[in-house]
Amino acid sequence: MKKSLFFLLLFTLIQVGTAQEITLSNQAKISVLTIAPGSSLNDAFGHNAFRVKDPVNFLDVTYDFGRYDFDAPNFYLNFARGKLNYSIGKEDYNTFLSYYIRTNRTVREQVLNLSQTNKQRLYNDLVINNKPENREYLYDFFYNNCATKIKDLVNNTFPYQVKYHEPDDFEPKTFRALIHDKVGLNTWGSLGIDIALGSVIDIKATPVQHMFLPSYIYRFFTEATIPGDQPLVTSSEVIFQEKKVKAANTFFTSPLFIFGLLGSFVLFITYQDSKTGNRSKWLDFILFALTGLVGIGILLLWFATDHSATHQNYNLLWGFALNILMLSVILREKIKPWFRSYVKFLIIILCLLILHWLIGVQVFAVGLIPLLVALFVRYIYLVRHLKSPR
Repeated sequence: MKKSLFFLLLFTLIQVGTAQEITLSNQAKISVLTIAPGSSLNDAFGHNAFRVKDPVNFLDVTYDFGRYDFDAPNFYLNFARGKLNYSIGKEDYNTFLSYYIRTNRTVREQVLNLSQTNKQRLYNDLVINNKPENREYLYDFFYNNCATKIKDLVNNTFPYQVKYHEPDDFEPKTFRALIHDKVGLNTWGSLGIDIALGSVIDIKATPVQHMFLPSYIYRFFTEATIPGDQPLVTSSEVIFQEKKVKAANTFFTSPLFIFGLLGSFVLFITYQDSKTGNRSKWLDFILFALTGLVGIGILLLWFATDHSATHQNYNLLWGFALNILMLSVILREKIKPWFRSYVKFLIIILCLLILHWLIGVQVFAVGLIPLLVALFVRYIYLVRHLKSPR
């Protein structure tokens, strides 16, 4: 009895030790799964995963590169600094699929055209990547994410041999336009992205760079070819089609509406001030504090983080960091003449912002338009008010 238990334990340990060294059968298939966007911001861009199915080895699992841990030490600080680690995850296929069915997100599958050798090579790469010492990678939204990892591993399976062809309806876009396609123009997600990310994302992405988005992995893989002018994908199917849900009217909670109310309020107070010849110091204090703090945040994202997409951010032309130093000046009854020149400078850089927008140097958040108009009018009023004798 003891010998039997010993050999059973030994057999189990051997199985566990070799579980990661499966030789795939000729019935095995490896496919790419593309999941449609979800309702929350972190799901708004979709998702990709590999599926490895081998009935001979009773294997049907997924590998994806979109795992992160909210409870990790300094998660939000590392995210802000551009030092956030993502990791690969392995999951039973049915468990993986059931989650996206529950959350009502379309799942598409593309079976890859792989020889037995390439099948094994790709599977071995996934196994190696899933080892604890290799699991984590430094995340980059545009160049190193759950979609680009899929592309890179496929490219590694066919070194320098995968050719990506543009789909018939392909239209090159800037990185920012690609983001807007997923999150919209007038949403809080797009507002935050458009304020935080600089002009470096207002350049046209190359066709291959479009594949930082999962939907473009699907589109380009459909057209891609491998040696012998063979298609990269042998078959495609929709595994689950999301059910249509009536979209809620969110305009009254959108940035454009909220900032429209705030901008109208600033304009109303400015109009009242012009009628009475007064200056509402509390309003100027709030506006200068707000724009100053935004400017400091932009500078920190630009110079104090490893984020490449936050560089050359001309939101500094309205979120001007030096405004924070003017708070004590604003509260004074008698203001020195140099402050009027300072406000003139703020008007000039707001005009520069409009020029940058018109010529395409940087696209700014649509939701900010009412605030920018209100700032412009308020600054003009301050110049005129500070000129008149009091």
